[in-house]
Amino acid sequence: MTRWKERWFLLMLLAAWTAMASGCATMKVQPWDRDLMAEKPMTFRPLPHELAVDDHIYFSKEGSLGGMDVGGGGCGCN
Repeated sequence: MTRWKERWFLLMLLAAWTAMASGCATMKVQPWDRDLMAEKPMTFRPLPHELAVDDHIYFSKEGSLGGMDVGGGGCGCN
């Protein structure tokens, strides 16, 4: 009897997960709503400490400062 309850629970859990996951696949952004999605408040901004770590890694590999905001690769050959 216990094994039957475990299987039933797992089956219901799988059915619930499938129902929740399939709902996201049908959502679309309409063409007339894309301008709203491109606004500044809708951009992804990571946490400040994550951004600082990413900047440190980028500058360590690039070997220069200021490579994120200006054109060029840090070698001085814009």
